[in-house]
Amino acid sequence: MRKRKALEVEPSSGNVFADLGLADASEHLIKAGLVVKIGRIIRQRHLTQAAAAQFMGIDQPKVSALLAGQFRGYSVERLMRFLVALGHDVEIVVKPRKRGSAELRVA
Repeated sequence: MRKRKALEVEPSSGNVFADLGLADASEHLIKAGLVVKIGRIIRQRHLTQAAAAQFMGIDQPKVSALLAGQFRGYSVERLMRFLVALGHDVEIVVKPRKRGSAELRVA
C-alpha cells in the first residue's frame, strides 16, 4: 500500500487576486464582486445575454466575456453603470473601520 503525500495548504488572505500576486488586487476583487452582481441580476430577471446587452449598451459577446470573468477592460465605474442600467441602485458607503485594516468590498 502506497503512502499518500500530505497536501500543503496555504491559507487565503481573503482576496484570491492578492494570493495570486496580481497588481491592483483590491480593484480586481471589487470588479469581480460587481460582475457577480450583474450575473445574478441577469439570471433573476431571466434575461438573455442579448437582452442584457441592450440594457447595458454593449453587444452580446461582451456580456458573455464579462460573465466569463473577462472584466479587465472595464472600470469599476462602468460596471456600476451596468448595474444601474439593469435597474439597480448603486450606493457607495464610506465609514470608519471597525477593526483590522480598512477594506473595499461589494456587499
